[in-house]
Amino acid sequence: MANKIAILLSVLVALVAFVQAQPSQRHGFVGSYHKFLPETSHTVGHRIVGGFEIDISDTPYQVSLHYIDDHRCGGSILNSKWILTAAHCTDGVPSFTLTVRVGSSKHASDGTVVLVKRVMQHPAYDRSTIDYDYALLELKDDLTFSDVVQPVALPEQDEPVKDGIMTTVSGWGNTQSSTESNAVLRAANVPTVSQQDCRMAYSQEGITDRMLCAGYQQGGKDACQGDSGGPLVGNGKLIGVVSWGSGCAKPSYPGVYSRVASVRDWIRQNSGV
Repeated sequence: MANKIAILLSVLVALVAFVQAQPSQRHGFVGSYHKFLPETSHTVGHRIVGGFEIDISDTPYQVSLHYIDDHRCGGSILNSKWILTAAHCTDGVPSFTLTVRVGSSKHASDGTVVLVKRVMQHPAYDRSTIDYDYALLELKDDLTFSDVVQPVALPEQDEPVKDGIMTTVSGWGNTQSSTESNAVLRAANVPTVSQQDCRMAYSQEGITDRMLCAGYQQGGKDACQGDSGGPLVGNGKLIGVVSWGSGCAKPSYPGVYSRVASVRDWIRQNSGV
């Protein structure tokens, strides 16, 4: 009886944490785009819109972050023990409720599922502005690398990102299409946007030096709800983490990503990568 009560209490704590962990911003979990604020504000966590199906071997660093067995966000493999995702994906969520699926093009089956041992959010993360939207996940067991499970290359501290380079964002988020399923991994190719144009789109104070934008002026291709925490890769390096935006693939509103080079030293100091 005591064991049953303890299990019920653990589930109750996890459910309360899940409710408290729903940010009111854009890219992020499925059903929101912080993909989590109203469309006129930061929306954290998106799905891939205007993209195409890919195989996990095309992006072997991609992972699906699960909360109690349901896809919640994306993430990127740094080494056999550490994953990088967005802080808004883990904020207020107990580590024992999280798992990571690697090596599968499907977020709900195949591949390998690994327990999360510890969540380390960036200490400067601000849920109201979505600044410093980074979280490191330490895995309970080491990953075994293969053709479908590989670490992603990282930039150096403060390494610049050129304007207009083509990048790839991937994930299992909302496609905003009744004919395009998000059961299988999808990707979209989007160009980076200058910091000046990004700030003009979202207001000067909304875009910090820890953020970068990517997308087309006419819209049509973007991450969306459920893609949060996932990778934005350019020139073979992880340059961004899906973070927030206004709606999904809207004209004049590029996707906003957490700039990986801004916290490269923090990643190294805490993960050894």
